[in-house]
Amino acid sequence: MAKAGVCILGIYVADLAFRADRQPIMGETIMGTSFAMGPGGKGSNQTVAAARAGAKVTFISKLGKDDFGDAALAMYAREGVAVRAEQVSDNSTGAAYIFVQNNTGANAIIVVPGAAGTINVADVERNADAIRDASVFMTQLEQPIPSAVRGLEIAKAAGTTTILNTAPAAPLDDSIFRLCDYVTPNESEASAITGVEVTDVDSARKAADVLLRKGVGTVLVTLGGQGSLLHTAEKSVHVPIFSAGKVVDTTGAGDAFNGGFAAALARGETPEAAARFGSAVAGLSVTKPGTAGSMPTLADVKALLAKS
Repeated sequence: MAKAGVCILGIYVADLAFRADRQPIMGETIMGTSFAMGPGGKGSNQTVAAARAGAKVTFISKLGKDDFGDAALAMYAREGVAVRAEQVSDNSTGAAYIFVQNNTGANAIIVVPGAAGTINVADVERNADAIRDASVFMTQLEQPIPSAVRGLEIAKAAGTTTILNTAPAAPLDDSIFRLCDYVTPNESEASAITGVEVTDVDSARKAADVLLRKGVGTVLVTLGGQGSLLHTAEKSVHVPIFSAGKVVDTTGAGDAFNGGFAAALARGETPEAAARFGSAVAGLSVTKPGTAGSMPTLADVKALLAKS
C-alpha cells in the first residue's frame, strides 16, 4: 500500500490563556484583560494545522478520562483527524498556562503534560502501523524523549520521512539526529542544541551546519520575524515571512509552520515549496487569537500564496 498523509506523535493539553499588559512579578497580583480556554499542545496544534492544510492526519497521544480529554476527542472528530489516543483514568489530561502580552502578542508558556507525559515506548509500538503507513512522521519533545526516539526509529526503518521539532529545548543524545530527515528548531532551540547563538540568518547557517554534522538530513530553522532558513549540505535558502495582517497572538505560530510544512511534504511538494507553505500557514495563524483555533484552511493559505 502506498504511503499517504501525516502521522504525528505528541501531546494534547487544555490551553488556559491570560492576556495582560505584562506578567506579574513573584508575589504580585495584577489585573488581566481577558481569559480563554481552548485546545493546545504542540503535537495537537500541529495535527490541526496539518489537517486544515489538507493532509490526512493520524495523531498518537494519551489523554485523561475527563472533560478536557472528551473535548480533545470531539475536536479531532470535527477536524477529521484519526486519533490513536488512549484515555486513562489514573492521570488527568494536561494543561498549559499561556500569558499573552497586550499590544505585542508575545507569549510565555508553562506546560504540564498530564497523561500525555506518560506516553511510553510500548504505546508508540502499538501504533507502529500508523507511522509506517504515513508519508511523513513528525514528533516533538513534550512527551518523553524515548517515545519520540522510538517513533523516529520505526518511521526511518519504514522509509517514512521523519521530522523532529526540537521543542521545547531539551538535552539530546546525538544519536537521535541520525534518525531525522528534517529538524525544525527555532532560534533558542537551535542555540541550545548546537552551542551557536542564533540571532539572524547567518548565525542560523552556522548552527545548521553543526546539526548536519550530527547526521540531520535537512535543517529548517524558524527565525520569527526574520522568516526561516532551509539548509542542507548542498544549498541554503532563506524563506521570508508572509504578512497576512495585524499580529494578534504569536502563540502556536511554530506549530502552524510545522504542521503546514509536514502537510506540504506529504503532498509531494519540494522542501523549499513546503517551507514557503509552512510560512504562509504561520503568517495567517498569528492574525487570530489562540492556537488550534487560529490554524487557517487550505483555501486561505492558497489565497495568501497567490497574492505573494
